[in-house]
Amino acid sequence: MNMITLAMDSAYKNLVIGLYEDGRLIDGIAFEAFKKQSETIFVELEKLLKNNQLDYKDIDRIVITDGPGSYTGIRIAMTIAKVLSTQMGQELCCISTMQLYAGASGSANVILDARSKRAYVAHIEDGEIIGQTKILGVEELDQFLKDNPGTVYGDADLAGMESGPVDFLKNFIELEPMYRSIKNKHTLAPQYLKESDAYKA
Repeated sequence: MNMITLAMDSAYKNLVIGLYEDGRLIDGIAFEAFKKQSETIFVELEKLLKNNQLDYKDIDRIVITDGPGSYTGIRIAMTIAKVLSTQMGQELCCISTMQLYAGASGSANVILDARSKRAYVAHIEDGEIIGQTKILGVEELDQFLKDNPGTVYGDADLAGMESGPVDFLKNFIELEPMYRSIKNKHTLAPQYLKESDAYKA
């Protein structure tokens, strides 16, 4: 039997929903919907399923990003994934928001605005976060990038740079070897670096 995977990301500025069959993209959407993900995610999800003659019961696995990102945004896709996978028994997996931006190949740095002149940053090699994701002051970004050569994704303008192009739908499925399977869905929580530092949006 073919495996159908539903991938969703609402953690930061974009809304990404992809449907995959055995590692092949069937259909998907990816567009900026900052602070509007909650209004559009069900509409877009229902549309994708209908257009491809699929139902929720046809989904075998759900993959989401678990942060860092918007305090509210992370919870949108996460709540839907937890409810669906609990009710219908699908496997639930996660990747970091930073991994989704960087993809699975090469050396990369991801910078996401954490407000108050701070940024979430991570250095990634071939899809794997090296060290840990952390919060830096904007004034520290230049040194971070000097210490960690690689293509910059996300809010590169905070460091006065151009961001590399991101193919979220392609990255979701190429990162499959990095998926973290969630055994206890009830304990799944957003990955904030510190609760007090969470991006309150």
